[in-house]
Amino acid sequence: MASELTRDVPLDAGQSALLFIDVQNFCARRDGGEFKDTPASDFDGKYAYYFDRLANVAVPNMRRLQVACRKAGVEVMYTTIESLTLDGRDRSLDYKITGFHVPKGSWDGKVIDEIAPGDDEIVLPKTSSSVFVSTHIDYILRNLGVRQIVLCGLVTDQCVESAVRDACDLGYLVTLVPDACATYSQERHDHSLKTIRGYCRQVTTDALIGELEQGSETEPGR
Repeated sequence: MASELTRDVPLDAGQSALLFIDVQNFCARRDGGEFKDTPASDFDGKYAYYFDRLANVAVPNMRRLQVACRKAGVEVMYTTIESLTLDGRDRSLDYKITGFHVPKGSWDGKVIDEIAPGDDEIVLPKTSSSVFVSTHIDYILRNLGVRQIVLCGLVTDQCVESAVRDACDLGYLVTLVPDACATYSQERHDHSLKTIRGYCRQVTTDALIGELEQGSETEPGR
């Protein structure tokens, strides 16, 4: 009898990748380009929840995941909003309408220092909500032998959710880490988790790190 198909599959480190979505200066810093015209009062009102979650929940958990995945031999990758040109003419129509402009090579396009990429880790600039639309990530992941993707980053109900759906449709097993994600309100975050529950398993940072540690203990020669 064939085994039951399920998304609840523990990570195989050799076939897995951790992908950080848009955790960059542009949208994770108060002085980032996304907030350049934002009144000071909005940081204590409209964006208070967002920056508090980044500082006290999401980024610390991202750092822990990064350390654990590197130790376990999981490929660690990053995507950032960044154009291939200085004037952004290659951006998607949606980004042009929204006003998102991160010039090639700019400070805004850099991953934040707290989870800075290692010298040999892959960073993919993108100009659309889904990394699977505006980069060759699917080709790269298949070349790396990746079958399972761990996703976290910014923002939960936009670029992260888009990546979850597309990765699932392309045949990857997706693990989303909700406490290593952030968006602009708890309500938006919770609603997104509910709507994409059918596409991915959702695991806390603590649980995923425990899973990686348990997996390393059972590997031959360890």
